Amino acid sequence: MTSATPGPDLTDPAPDVAKLDLTGSVADLTRALCDIPSVSGDEQAIADAVEAALREVAHLEVIRDGNCVVARTQLGRAERVVIAGHIDTVPIAGNLPTRTLDGVIHGRGTVDMKGGVAVALNLAAGVPEPTRDVTYVFYDCEEIEAVRNGLGRLSRERPELLQADFAVLGEPTSAVVEGGCQGTMRVEVTTTGTAAHSARSWMGSNAIHHAGAVLDVLNGYRARQIEVDGLVYREGLNAVGISGGIAGNVIPDRCSVLVNYRFAPDKSLAEAEAHLRELFGAWEVTVTDASPAARPGLNAPVAAHFVAAVGGTPGPKYGWTDVALFSGLGIPAVNFGPGNPSLAHKDDEHCPESDLTTCLDALRRYLTG
Repeated sequence: MTSATPGPDLTDPAPDVAKLDLTGSVADLTRALCDIPSVSGDEQAIADAVEAALREVAHLEVIRDGNCVVARTQLGRAERVVIAGHIDTVPIAGNLPTRTLDGVIHGRGTVDMKGGVAVALNLAAGVPEPTRDVTYVFYDCEEIEAVRNGLGRLSRERPELLQADFAVLGEPTSAVVEGGCQGTMRVEVTTTGTAAHSARSWMGSNAIHHAGAVLDVLNGYRARQIEVDGLVYREGLNAVGISGGIAGNVIPDRCSVLVNYRFAPDKSLAEAEAHLRELFGAWEVTVTDASPAARPGLNAPVAAHFVAAVGGTPGPKYGWTDVALFSGLGIPAVNFGPGNPSLAHKDDEHCPESDLTTCLDALRRYLTG
């Protein structure tokens, strides 16, 4: 028997600003956040709602920067931790509004990563005197190209807002600690030919046909599994797009295969690029987007203390997250949040309410213990 419950009531306290209850059920808060559409680049409505709710919390200093909202305690503690989460999602696929079935919340953003944002907002309002100072960061444009990432913008333009001894990203991890992250690089591999009328194809050279050799390289590629600081990372190299041709009666003289490389944290960006240029040395290779990997960093005392506080056995993070940004700033960071990461971006994205409460309770222990 399945039972469905209606979504939370979103009553506007002011025109166009949804009201969020930060102190009630973390499940209801997750649904309220998810039911505010916020596809990357369109986060103003949810940023407005988050800002309005946080400004009602007396013990927090709240700062708005574009569609990033920062809230922090200023208690003079010896240590400061950042708890961060992005408020954007990939495009909606008929999976909003949310619904709850048998204790599982279904809908876009439940996993990636408004469940983690809900946990952080509940903590921000509900833990007024943590044992370490906390900076909560809710940021935009994580799901698209790195140059637009709101956390990256803060690191460049307002670095003082990210100063900390440790950072926790509320990315989905099924409520266990995941260390480090894969790096990601996208390149266009371009084949060339000679244009001709398709009625006289023998007078040209078809660049799309030549792309078959690029696909052969990808089909024959054997991705590594590599241990880094005690965690095993799996790599991946895949075509994620292909384009070529200008008309239905023209033999194309150019074709580009878009390739995404997910690499383990034993490689730098330069080493990842060199690997791809070696693989596709017969063709023109253009890097279109890249973000570095991050080593697990679990041997840092602040990270080890966090793992001890929340419990569980750490694993590797498959995928890129902003732990890499914190790592680049010299701040140890881990991923810890509700939801199964294998469901991120899927049309049937869903998160158990139990994951939300597990993460909330664990982080509250860490902040108050």
